Amino acid sequence: MKESVSVIRIEPTKGWVALQLQELWAYRELLYFLIWRDVMVRYKQTALGAAWAIIQPVFTMLIFSLFFGRLGKIPSDGIPYPIFAYAALVPWTFFSQGLSQASNSLVGSANLIKKVYFPRLCVPIAAVTSGLIDFALAFIVLLGMMLYYGILPGIKVIWLPVLLLLTIFTSLGVSLWLSALNVRFRDVRHIIPFLTQFWLFATPIAYPSSLLSEPWRTLYSINPMVGVVEGFRWALLGAETAPGPMMIVSFLAALAILVSGIFYFRRQEKTFADVV
Repeated sequence: MKESVSVIRIEPTKGWVALQLQELWAYRELLYFLIWRDVMVRYKQTALGAAWAIIQPVFTMLIFSLFFGRLGKIPSDGIPYPIFAYAALVPWTFFSQGLSQASNSLVGSANLIKKVYFPRLCVPIAAVTSGLIDFALAFIVLLGMMLYYGILPGIKVIWLPVLLLLTIFTSLGVSLWLSALNVRFRDVRHIIPFLTQFWLFATPIAYPSSLLSEPWRTLYSINPMVGVVEGFRWALLGAETAPGPMMIVSFLAALAILVSGIFYFRRQEKTFADVV
């Protein structure tokens, strides 16, 4: 009896191709190993290892607390300034690290892309999601700070998975645009640090969004990280600023960035092996 052989034909695509996201499920084992590779490479031959996931947001929080909280007298919506800043830095650090790693992920995986066919989406997705371990470590420190300040989360904490998903959508969406552009224009890797720095101060991390009045506060939420940061403070610290409209605007903005990023990435995907 003759055995049936499964054949996959790889052909160049034209125009705006279908997303074909089902390929990601077919290559889920590869995606798992790419995530594990990124985690291992991140802390390979480092003296402090995973402690860097805590050191960076903690030291940034200390600097913000000194210059913005103590010297600048920036209001913090009645929340102690150190935990006010740190609660925002936890999702921000996950976002910025994912953006930095994923934007350069295709160029860093050039040898793999040139030799083997697989959905190229796996590479930036792995780079972003590998940061979840760092997020978890930094979040544990946040829980410790909440205990120190006597802050207990209420029922609003159930929104945290939604806020984390919003952070992933934003980081991945921007990374898909930048990683695809970085393959063709290597100037992009020099732009990323400036973009991240600008985005940091365009997000209410060192200051509250309550400094803005409506409708400017909701309009400000076109930056998806506004909804994330204010949502974290509201869900965990009981901040009075109601983030409902901001979260809706931020989620729609993040979804638009993600969907357009996937389409652009898939359109450029056929040239990666030749250009990278």
